[in-house]
Amino acid sequence: MITESVILRVHPGREAEYEAAFREASPIIARQRGCLTHSLKRGIEDPSTYLLTVEWESLEDHETGFRGSADYQEWRRLLHPFYVELPPVPHYSEVDLAG
Repeated sequence: MITESVILRVHPGREAEYEAAFREASPIIARQRGCLTHSLKRGIEDPSTYLLTVEWESLEDHETGFRGSADYQEWRRLLHPFYVELPPVPHYSEVDLAG
């Protein structure tokens, strides 16, 4: 399993509009092959920032599958206009703490 975790900076004053657009976009990512779950959290200290976390079965499901799909173009259309800038999108794998 791979975790995509990204901090998104939304133009101040557009947070409610962004959240409405994300609600519309949420089913797009949820139906992607390999998408296990996703969540969006809003910053407390800086309410114009959001933490998007997506659990994927594999890196390829995100990078090739979703990003190469027509659904991704719709995702971009709905959400990217709200971002101050496009952030890096890092991926993480679980560390075995028992080993």
